[in-house]
Amino acid sequence: MLVDRQIKKVAIIGYKRIPFARQNTNYAEAGNTDMMTTTLTGLINRYNLQGKLLGEVAGGAVIKHSWEINLMRECVLSTTLDPKTPACDIQQACDTGIEAAIYIANKIALGQIEVGIAGGVDSTSNVPLVLNESMRKILLSIRKSKTLSDKIKHILKIRPKHFIPLAPMNTEPRTGLSMGEHTEFTATHYSISREEQDEYAFESHKKMAKAYENGFFDDMISPYLGLERDNNLRIDTNLDKLSKLKPAFDRENGTLTAGNSSPLTDGASCILLASEEWAKKNNYPILAYITFAELAAIEYVENKHNLLLAPIYASTRMLEKAGLQLQDFDFYEIHEAFSAQVLATLKIWKSDELSKEFGFEKCLGSIDKMKLNVTGSSIPAGHPFAATGGRILATMAKLLNEKGSGKGFISVCAAGGHGVTVILEK
Repeated sequence: MLVDRQIKKVAIIGYKRIPFARQNTNYAEAGNTDMMTTTLTGLINRYNLQGKLLGEVAGGAVIKHSWEINLMRECVLSTTLDPKTPACDIQQACDTGIEAAIYIANKIALGQIEVGIAGGVDSTSNVPLVLNESMRKILLSIRKSKTLSDKIKHILKIRPKHFIPLAPMNTEPRTGLSMGEHTEFTATHYSISREEQDEYAFESHKKMAKAYENGFFDDMISPYLGLERDNNLRIDTNLDKLSKLKPAFDRENGTLTAGNSSPLTDGASCILLASEEWAKKNNYPILAYITFAELAAIEYVENKHNLLLAPIYASTRMLEKAGLQLQDFDFYEIHEAFSAQVLATLKIWKSDELSKEFGFEKCLGSIDKMKLNVTGSSIPAGHPFAATGGRILATMAKLLNEKGSGKGFISVCAAGGHGVTVILEK
């Protein structure tokens, strides 16, 4: 509901995250609540939000336990924010962090709130274990039994095999394929070679290593459980090491490896958003404004190579609404789920022929790769699904703030054939 007649400008005024950790390493014993509470606390302490009543906190996790039905609210209650600060959970696979930011930004733009936090967290180490279907049916029968003899009869059906839990599955329900398996189809369809993928991954590691060396992430990251930086970053990697890795998804003919793909990761991130008026009144720096955002989805069951290409639709629609060209940006942040997915996106953007497959008469054109993921992205940092959006938004906001002006283009692909794009401006 529109409260004010005039749309308010929405600013990113702060950010904080914990280092991202590869699955089953430093955060193996930590859960979503632990990581998100720590990250929120880091933001609160840095920006002196102790005791403050905020408009809302929004975020979520892709992988949740059944008791985490009110995750963000519970995290808020574990911090020093005013306990009257409301919170809600949002989930849209890898888009979660971005969607949470759009949700808060829209409420600020409409005048419903003045300030809020958007975030995301995921643990791929601490995942729910589910009873197998046979065991579930036996337990259900025991519960339905009306007499002790009936209960005992069903209890005696239990065998050791019934205690084996279902393994967590990272696959698309409609295809039974993982993101990596879908992206193998993408690499084949768009002729993305193994060498191109390894070279792209190597460059991303080098960029992030340099950014850490230059102190870019110093104010962004709160140390946690023995980590001070993302532990997937390989400072000593090189093309020779990457070329020797075996394919991860198609063992015989595949081109995707652990080196040119983002790993399963644990972590959390959040950003502080406010109206321009609130930020100025309370003496907070305006790092960048969120000006446009677009969500899209794509068919990927029949066309298996499409899974992570929905940003092709989102980017074209968003640029039309903004009246901008793809070349009008100072920085580009494309989530690196896989090298092949980024390279395919770039290839489609600069090809009229490939763009026509998506229903567009003309392509968006090529971009200056020197402006792309200039501090590295998800391949070296890791990808805790819901936390990636906050990391990317914070990175772009800081880049624009350091430059002092300009525009930033963000693109994030997600499971379920989703994709979201965002424009930040300074």
